[in-house]
Amino acid sequence: MAAPTSPYPAIQGGASLILAWQIRNKRVLVVGGGEVAAGRVVNVLNADAHVTLVAPREGLNDEVAFRVEQGQIDHVDRKFEPADLDGVDMVLTAVDDPEASSHIYRLCKERRIAANIADVPPECDFYFGSVHRDGPLQIMVSTNGNGPKLANIVRRQIAAGLPYNIGAAVQSVGLLRKKLRKVAPLVDQGPKRMQWMSKVCEQYSLDDLCALTDEDMEVLLGFYKPNVVPSLELVRLQEPDGAYDGPFLI
Repeated sequence: MAAPTSPYPAIQGGASLILAWQIRNKRVLVVGGGEVAAGRVVNVLNADAHVTLVAPREGLNDEVAFRVEQGQIDHVDRKFEPADLDGVDMVLTAVDDPEASSHIYRLCKERRIAANIADVPPECDFYFGSVHRDGPLQIMVSTNGNGPKLANIVRRQIAAGLPYNIGAAVQSVGLLRKKLRKVAPLVDQGPKRMQWMSKVCEQYSLDDLCALTDEDMEVLLGFYKPNVVPSLELVRLQEPDGAYDGPFLI
């Protein structure tokens, strides 16, 4: 007997829940000071976290040592101690000692602290994927811990196919959304805001979005209330220095 068809997506187990984890001003502990630790430090600093690194000074990678010297991270010059977990929101370990790593992971579980133990997938609450970044745009490729190098190859292929100005376009859309929230701040206006922003993204090219000035946005926002989206050309004709003085045609 054939399985009944369903209009809903089929469940495919074995995946990770990929999220954009907001760790701004959160406390992140990095244990280890080698090359892997250096990469982890960059990842969390880019997310505006407060980072403390625990590792003997003589074992610090050149990049890690640089970030310590520049005051970008706090450094504790010794091996890990359980008290290092006090007040911590996230733990990243990158040490060549499986027994010590597992011990740290168990302590994190007792304290319900999210942890990533480098190169030990079973002892990771989350994975680091291969990330392409262009300004506010971030695209992550994850193999769920199966093939980090392959994830890097896939990420490069995806990045090569993106428009050159996609990051700037995302930045413009973000600024327009912020301005729109000031024009329509009420919670019940949310669906209309989303619908109108969707129209803008669909009707404007990436070049148009990149070219939007503050003045363009102010004029464009004037068309939120009637729920229409004029072309960028017509928006600029409505600006004070525009030459058009006839009826506005959408």
